Amino acid sequence: MKHQLSRRHVVDMCRTMLERGYLKATEGNVSVRIPGHELYAVTPSNYDYDKMRDEDICIVDFNGKHVPDLDGAGGLVPSIECGMHANIYRTRPDVNAIVHTHQPYASALAFLRKPIPALTDEQVRFLGREVAIIDYAPSGTGFLAKNVQKKVVSGDNAFIIANHGVVAVGTDPDRAVFNMALLEKVSIAYLMALTSEAGKVYTIPSTIREIAFSKLKKDEKRIASQIVDAVEPVRVDAGEQLPSADAVADAEADAAGYITDKSEMSSAELGYSISEYLDVDDTLRRLKALVAQPLRGLRHDALLDTLNYYETKCTASKEITERAKKRIPGGVQHNLAFNYPFPLAIDKAEGAYLTDRDGNVYIDFLQAGGPTILGSNYAPVNERVAEVIKESGPVTGLFHEYELKLAEIINKYMPHIEMYRSLGSGTEAVMAAVRAARAFTGKKMVIKVGGAYHGWSDTMVYGLRVPGSFRMNAKGIPWGATERTRETFPHDLGTLRRKLIENKVRGGTAAVIVEPLGPESGTRPVPYDYNAAVRKLCDEFGALLVFDEVVTGFRTGLGGAAGYFGVTPDLTVFGKAVSGGYPMAGGVGGRSDIMNVFGSGLDGKSGAHIQVGGTLSANPLSCAAGYFAIQEMARTNAPVIAGRAGDRLTRGLQRLIDKYGLPYVAYNQGSIVHLESSGVMLLDMRNPVKLLKENKGRKKLMEQMGAAYAAHGIITLAGSRMYTSMADTDEVIDDALNRFDQVFALVEGV
Repeated sequence: MKHQLSRRHVVDMCRTMLERGYLKATEGNVSVRIPGHELYAVTPSNYDYDKMRDEDICIVDFNGKHVPDLDGAGGLVPSIECGMHANIYRTRPDVNAIVHTHQPYASALAFLRKPIPALTDEQVRFLGREVAIIDYAPSGTGFLAKNVQKKVVSGDNAFIIANHGVVAVGTDPDRAVFNMALLEKVSIAYLMALTSEAGKVYTIPSTIREIAFSKLKKDEKRIASQIVDAVEPVRVDAGEQLPSADAVADAEADAAGYITDKSEMSSAELGYSISEYLDVDDTLRRLKALVAQPLRGLRHDALLDTLNYYETKCTASKEITERAKKRIPGGVQHNLAFNYPFPLAIDKAEGAYLTDRDGNVYIDFLQAGGPTILGSNYAPVNERVAEVIKESGPVTGLFHEYELKLAEIINKYMPHIEMYRSLGSGTEAVMAAVRAARAFTGKKMVIKVGGAYHGWSDTMVYGLRVPGSFRMNAKGIPWGATERTRETFPHDLGTLRRKLIENKVRGGTAAVIVEPLGPESGTRPVPYDYNAAVRKLCDEFGALLVFDEVVTGFRTGLGGAAGYFGVTPDLTVFGKAVSGGYPMAGGVGGRSDIMNVFGSGLDGKSGAHIQVGGTLSANPLSCAAGYFAIQEMARTNAPVIAGRAGDRLTRGLQRLIDKYGLPYVAYNQGSIVHLESSGVMLLDMRNPVKLLKENKGRKKLMEQMGAAYAAHGIITLAGSRMYTSMADTDEVIDDALNRFDQVFALVEGV
C-alpha cells in the first residue's frame, strides 16, 4: 500500500480527536500532506472514525482529484471538502496537516460570526493574530474552498467558518491537533467572557501580539522552505527489489568450482565496485538544495532518548574515555574516534560488527576508516600473517621477502605502479610524493583541490575540508611551509588552468594532487571525465598527476580508481588499504623514472635521492598483511561484493528518504556510501557568511544524527559516510535499513 505512513498519521489524528470528543460519527475531515509529492491523504466521506483503517484513507492530488490505488481505499471516496484541503496545501507550503471539525464551542462562534481577538500570547503564538471568520458558502463547494484560501494566506493557523465549523492547520499532525484543541479552549474562554460582561473583553497589548506572531511566522517560514527549496526525492517503489551482494558472492563461489586460481585474472576482468557511475549533476543539485534548506534534525524528545542511551548503555565507554583525557590529549588518539556525545570504546571487531566495552553490538560501517574491504579481523589473512610473524617477528630492520611480494602484487593489478616505496602512513606517502615531484620536475608549486584531505603534513594542511579556506586550519605551521601550495575549487577546471598559468610564471607546477572520486572520498563527487581532463592539463603544463588512493586503492577495485577511470597518474599514494587494515600502512608508487628518486642509501651526490625513511616502513607484518589481503580480495572478488552491498544500502536509504519526505541525500560510489543530512561538508568560502552562520549548527546536526545511528546499532563515519565490506550480506544491509528507518521516524516534522 502506497503512502502508508501518511495514511497512518490521518488515522492516528482521528483516533486522538475521537477520544477527546472533538469528532462525532462521520462529521468533519482530516488530512496530511504526503511528503515529496503534490498529494495528500484524507479521510473518506461518510465513514465512521471509530472503524477507520489505514487502507480506508483516500489519496488526493493538489487539484482536489481523487487518486485511487488498488491497495488503498477501494470503493471509498474522499471527503467532499477535499477541494478546500487542496487549496490550503497549495497556498501554504508550511502546512502539513489539516483538521476540519464541528466542535461545539468554536461552532457557537461560527453561528455568531464573531472572530476571536488576540486574547493571550499563547493563542497568537500558535494560532495567529486573530481567529478570523471565513465567509459562508455551502459545504463541499468550490466557493467555500476559495473563501478558505483567501483567509489562510494570512499565516494564521485557525479559522472559524461561518455557520459551519472550524479549520485548524499545523506544521505537522501533532501541531494541527494541538491547534484545534487550543482553538476550542480559547473559544470557551471567549464565549464565557462575552456572556459575563458584554463589551468589556480585553486583548493583549499590540506589541506583545506582534512579537508572538513574528515567532509563529518564523517557524512557518522555516517549515515552508523545506517544501519550497526541496527537490523531488529519488523515487524508489516499495516493491522494488534491491541490488544484492549475496548474488555476486554466490556467483563467485560457483565460479570457484571451475576457476580455482584467479591469480592470472587482471583487475579489469575481476571488475570494479562501482556498478554504475552516479549522475553527478543531479547529486550536486540535491546537495545544494539540502544546504539551501534549514536544518532538519531529531525531535527534542528523540535527541534526549539518544543521549540517554549513551548515559545508561555505554557507561564503561564513558568511564575509560574520561580516564583517557588525563593521559591522552582530547581523550582519543585518532579523529575517527571522536563521537558525540563521547567516544565509544571498542573491545571486539569481527566481520560486519563491532562490540563495545558494555557489550553493545553495532553494524560496522566505519570499517576502520575504509581499509578492511574483506571485513574486520579477517581470519584467513590473520592466520597467514601469524605464520610469517612467528618466523621473523613484526620487524627485522633488514630486507624481507614480503617487501618485494607486496610491490609485485600491486604492480600485477595496477601495472602503472612500476615501482613502489613502502612508508608508514598515507600522510607520509603524500609528503614523499610531493617531495619526489619537486625533485623530479625541478619545479616547486603544488596544486590540490580545496576541501580534500591529504593527511596532516605542513604542505597539505591548506584548503582543508572547506574549499577556499587556505590556511584556516594551519595553526602551528609557518607561512613558508604552505607558500608554494595552491588550491582550486572542486570540479572547476577553469580555475585549475588559471592556477597552472599563474604557477608557470613562478617557475612551474611540480604536481597536481587529487582524490579521484572527489574531495573527502567523494563527498563532493567529480564528473566521470574530470580525471581525464586533469591529466590533459598536467601534460600541457608539464606537471605530474598524483592520485591519492588512500581510500579508493583496492576499495574501488583491484585496479584502483585509476583502473576504473582509465586514467594513468604519474604517482599514486596509498594508505590504509595497502595493508588490509594492519598498522604502518602507506606508500607511494608510479613510473620507474620518477620513483628512482626514492633510491635508498647515501650516494654522496647532492640531491640525487630524496630523503625518506622510517625504520618500521616495509616491516614484515605490514607487507605480509598487505600481500595476503590483496590475494584474498582477488580470490573472493571482495571489492565487487562490497560495492553491491553499497548499492543495496544506498538504494534502501533513498527509499526511506522518499518515504519520510526528508531533504537528505544518499548516494554511493561502489562501497563508499554517503548519507548527507546537514550538508556541512558542502559549505565553502564562496559564501563565507553562510559558512560562518551555519557551520556549527550543521556540524552539530551531523554529530547528533551519527549519535542516533549508533544508539540504534549502526556505526558510521561522522554520521555522514559509510564503508561497506564483503562481510555485509543482504541480511546485514536489510537489518541496517530497518535501523535507519527507526531513526528517520524520529526526525522533526515526520
